[in-house]
Amino acid sequence: MIIDIFVLIFGLIFGSFLNVLIYRLPLQSSFFTPIRSACTSCNYQLKWWQNIPVISYILLKAKCYNCKEHISIIYPIVEIITSVTTLILIKKFGFSLNTYILISLFYTLIVLSFIDFKYKAVPDYLLLIVLIIPLFLQNINYMNMLVFSGGFVLLDFVLTFYIQNIKAKITKNDDLKEQTALGEGDIPIVAIIGGLLGLKFALLAIFLSAIFAILPS
Repeated sequence: MIIDIFVLIFGLIFGSFLNVLIYRLPLQSSFFTPIRSACTSCNYQLKWWQNIPVISYILLKAKCYNCKEHISIIYPIVEIITSVTTLILIKKFGFSLNTYILISLFYTLIVLSFIDFKYKAVPDYLLLIVLIIPLFLQNINYMNMLVFSGGFVLLDFVLTFYIQNIKAKITKNDDLKEQTALGEGDIPIVAIIGGLLGLKFALLAIFLSAIFAILPS
């Protein structure tokens, strides 16, 4: 129980660091300097008690201490997801080098996901990191990675052809001639899903992700 609490706290702290990456990487600014976090609206330098994961968000009532500007709920969400993910992986796989590599993969995916959520695009180097990390994992199925990524490349080709050459003519919408069905960043993620989960669970994961993607719209 004590270990679980320690892991959760560690996850929250690291989740706070992931928030820094999510904010600074797209801006191409250093995530080491400035060391202290600041309000993105008034640039007020946060004191230590204003930067405690989740707790500070609650104490400050989701507002900047200085300018009272609203603080995005994304910050505590990232911290909680990181914390819970860390605990689940540790509980399931224990403390081992393979587990730490797997945790680093999930941390990278969290950063990638929230950058994609905000900007609808992700840096290519993050996608490359996502592909490199699994190479050090045990029991990952590389054949499934190739099958899933290859399958989605073919699916992207077929759907993009339909959108640009058939749907564009039917709807007389010239904008569709430049539209693609899938983003290039989807292929590495699909490969990772296939390699980690296997064919059956990977298909289920992709189906559920498609459903969740449709719901907000």
